[in-house]
Amino acid sequence: MSLDFELAPLADDSQRARQATIGSRVYDTVRAAIVQLRFRPGNPLSEAEIARQLGVSRQPVREAFIKLAESGLVEIRPQRGTFVRLISRREVANARFIREAIEVAIVKKAATDAAASDVTTLESLIREQRAVAVSGDNVAFLRLDEKFHQAVACSADCEDAWRVLEGLKAQMDRVRYLSLPEATPLETIIEQHERIVRAIAAGKPDEAELAMRQHLSEILLSLPKLAAGHPAYFVD
Repeated sequence: MSLDFELAPLADDSQRARQATIGSRVYDTVRAAIVQLRFRPGNPLSEAEIARQLGVSRQPVREAFIKLAESGLVEIRPQRGTFVRLISRREVANARFIREAIEVAIVKKAATDAAASDVTTLESLIREQRAVAVSGDNVAFLRLDEKFHQAVACSADCEDAWRVLEGLKAQMDRVRYLSLPEATPLETIIEQHERIVRAIAAGKPDEAELAMRQHLSEILLSLPKLAAGHPAYFVD
């Protein structure tokens, strides 16, 4: 079974190996390929082919598939194989609901607890986002988007809450990659981030809450358009 996307072999780097096991690196690599839609919804995944491309044995790939199934990104069908799951519109909406509840609480706390250095960090990330938006690198832009939301959580001393969110939003992340830039202009996201930072800097929790709610509702606005434009990727 061939794949529609080639994975680069894992770096043979002793320092990296100390930082993460081969299994976790395989999981992270395959998860990124799925979330970034390099492995497209509905496509079959070959355990042997991924192991060959990454230069590892089949065992860590098999373990990665099990974890990805638990995350809702792949489906293991006995006697048939492993497939990238279609994007569930219902699961996306549910994940967004949970994420909003958590991130609104985080940003309200940030508006009362964030230090000036935290605001400086957030402003710096927005400047990086503007530079990357000009280059058209959507993958890099969304990495910075992740860093921005994580930095908001850090400014509120809520890193554990952010780790909970990371485990919930895999389906949302696929929609976010699919939405850029036609469904959600990068400038819109940047402007929404700026409103959030202004509210945090001004120490206004209610304004921060409103800005975050508006920001996280963006995915609901783009979802119908994306599902209509890519019907083979979605279910529900």
